[in-house]
Amino acid sequence: MDRANQPLAGKRIVVTRAPEQAGELIRELERLGAEMLILPTVAFAPPSDWQPVDSALRAIDEFDWILLTSQNAVRFLAQRFGELKLDVKSLPVRKPSFAVVGPATAQAAMESGFRVDYTATVHSGEGLARELQASLKNSRVLLPRSDRADDRLPTSLREAGAHVTEVVAYRTAVPKSLDAGIVDRVQRGEVDAIVFASPSAYHNLSDAMGAKRLADLSSLVDFAAIGPTTARALREAAARVAIEANESSAAGMADAIAKHCRRQVLAKDSGAVTSRKL
Repeated sequence: MDRANQPLAGKRIVVTRAPEQAGELIRELERLGAEMLILPTVAFAPPSDWQPVDSALRAIDEFDWILLTSQNAVRFLAQRFGELKLDVKSLPVRKPSFAVVGPATAQAAMESGFRVDYTATVHSGEGLARELQASLKNSRVLLPRSDRADDRLPTSLREAGAHVTEVVAYRTAVPKSLDAGIVDRVQRGEVDAIVFASPSAYHNLSDAMGAKRLADLSSLVDFAAIGPTTARALREAAARVAIEANESSAAGMADAIAKHCRRQVLAKDSGAVTSRKL
């Protein structure tokens, strides 16, 4: 395909994901013709204390469900399985059952050797809890997550009657530095869209630029959120969410951005036609 005719040709898009997670999204957006600016605003690290995770993994057959709500949870949990010399594939077929929040997490889980028994149709932690509600009463649930995760999901699980064990499987951190040149271009509004995959990605950029300045920028630049939790965090920070992917995968996000840009072109063309008629 002629690059000039691709749906995102001429669009400059900032991706704020950590490098180890950004590759697929970058490839999908470049495939659609976008010029990419890579600005990781979030980094990930092991928990400061593995003991709660280790205790849970050594008693893993006591849990009915393990809920994996992000690719990071999968990555760090799989890493710890290996470090403890525990074999993921030797787990019992029926217990525990593994449930994941969406297709991207499901793919990461299967690639790491985890069995995926259920994938949420609504790609959020709360959606997963609602869909499993009938199976949660008196169930023991292991929830490995970030140190910055909010309490919405565990609250929903407990309201459904589950006994929840939360463990910090990874820490969400601020990168040592941000690319000053790209930050300057963002502040001057010289980009068309910024993609945020987590509340932390937004808040870390907000800390670097200033909360009001970043929120105001959303009136000039299209902010794209992967998932309802991220979209909600942006709106709570008074930012405009122009694009929200229905699917949490890289392809889903890229497709949502492309459709948004097509709508903008159609609206502009329609406006031009109307103006000529006046």
